[in-house]
Amino acid sequence: MLLSCGDALVDFLPVKSVDGRDATVPVVGGSCLNIAVGMARLGAPAGFVGGISTDLFGRMIADHASASQVDLRYVTRSDCQTTLAFVRTIAGEPQYAFYDEATASRNWTYRQGSIPFDEIEAIHVGSTTLANDNGAAQALAMIEDAAGSITISFDPNCRPNLVRHKAHYVDQMNAFAAAADIVRMSDVDFEFLYGGNDYAGKARSLIEAGAGLVVVTRGIKGAQAWHGSVGAVEVQAPAVDVVDSIGAGDSFQAALLFALRAIGRIKTRPLSQMNSDELCRVLSFASICAAFTCGRAGADPPRQSDVGAALSRLLSDGLG
Repeated sequence: MLLSCGDALVDFLPVKSVDGRDATVPVVGGSCLNIAVGMARLGAPAGFVGGISTDLFGRMIADHASASQVDLRYVTRSDCQTTLAFVRTIAGEPQYAFYDEATASRNWTYRQGSIPFDEIEAIHVGSTTLANDNGAAQALAMIEDAAGSITISFDPNCRPNLVRHKAHYVDQMNAFAAAADIVRMSDVDFEFLYGGNDYAGKARSLIEAGAGLVVVTRGIKGAQAWHGSVGAVEVQAPAVDVVDSIGAGDSFQAALLFALRAIGRIKTRPLSQMNSDELCRVLSFASICAAFTCGRAGADPPRQSDVGAALSRLLSDGLG
């Protein structure tokens, strides 16, 4: 199974009412939940780890996850309220206002031994739950428990308006990156954390520290990746009529992990042994899934039937 640990929330997306007024519509989201849904829809056995409320919105989240066959056995249900996020798109990028005090996601606690890591292939962490000290500490405790037995994936998915002490936050994100086998971030995240665009320099330092794969996604400019033995690889973004970019990075991440598993490269040693052709096919597949999500409103990752031709190309060497 592939697991994704972190945030599950409800986004309020902007729409127009029938009489032309500004309005919002509630849609289930949260980066890490989106990734679990994305992996499950593509056909991987996938589960979510984190806190989900028993309130109205929490029931929406659980129903949404279950509808995509996401395993919720490692979820903690509580009567704490659900995290809510109100979304506006500014200069092509979604901007969020979060309501996240005393929520089920924020109050999630990792219990040592609660996850049988010998039955798990990879676990992903990232996003809003890492912006507060308790969430970061719980996720790090889980990673330390899992270290050496499964692949660790990390995407900071920064939310600057939740960051109160940037230097401390950057140190925490560096700690997660240092513990991860797979590190992915957007160019926007990179700019916020490190400034500039020396992606290759940061990738080299992460690989020297033990990462197997580092990926930077750049929206319509495509994706770049660095691998310990393959070196640098770049793929172009598919052309798409963009409805919005909400959830595109999550779909990329979900497809990246799914694709690595599909070709037998998700575990640490096989990951280190992959070749340039495999890496290009994995990145291309993830880019296609992200582009598909951009073509419709909200974080709505594709199902296997939506990207069948791309999946066939991914598996073109007969592995899987």
